[in-house]
Amino acid sequence: MSDDHPLRHARHISLPQIGMEGQARLARSHALIIGLGGLGTPASLYLANSGVGNLTICDFDRVDETNLARQILYGPGDIGQTKTAVAAARLRAGNPQLQVTEMDQRLSGDELTDAVDAANVVLDCTDNFASRTLINRACAHTATPLVSGAAIRIEGQLAVFDFTKSVGCCYNCLYTEANENLEDCAGQGILAPVVGTIGCMMATEAIKLLLGLATDLNGKVWIYDGLAGSSRTIAIPQRDDCPVCATRQ
Repeated sequence: MSDDHPLRHARHISLPQIGMEGQARLARSHALIIGLGGLGTPASLYLANSGVGNLTICDFDRVDETNLARQILYGPGDIGQTKTAVAAARLRAGNPQLQVTEMDQRLSGDELTDAVDAANVVLDCTDNFASRTLINRACAHTATPLVSGAAIRIEGQLAVFDFTKSVGCCYNCLYTEANENLEDCAGQGILAPVVGTIGCMMATEAIKLLLGLATDLNGKVWIYDGLAGSSRTIAIPQRDDCPVCATRQ
């Protein structure tokens, strides 16, 4: 294992699902996180501190004051700085052995495909339908597992698409441009811990994929109601007319 401090991960190593071999596997793994907001900051922090050896973090935005309540890697002194630079510094401080690649840009086209193809798992922490569609297509094309999250008001959801499997649904089977609404945090609001809940769940599912552990969320959407304190899981049927799935098949 590349980590010279096994005590750091002693609690992981004690788990029969991980052990020394699994922790070494995490150290060799590469996760791509697209979006460093309310979802991406807790997800990246837990992946980095859990011993995932290589993170590529992507965001084209800068820190502003409205981010500070829920985007836990940033503080008042970071306002105006690029999110990638601030996040990379904080993640390295938490785990000096972490390899971080910063992408301060909006990914699309071949650049997106290449970044996705270089990773072992992708976490879609973006906040708009157009980006989610492009990321989903790139992951399906490169057979890269995808963990997708979203949150609004006091609700959140998470879905897993293991594109290493030869068959299965994708994000476009769940949502299409016709039924995707235009709600966002700025207009509708968001309870800060809700995005943290979803971000942590995304990190958990990403680690399971990296370790080859089974998940019951593959091809399903997990929906969290923060007001009721309840959740439910719904299977995503594969659409016969899904253009992404038709390309895979």
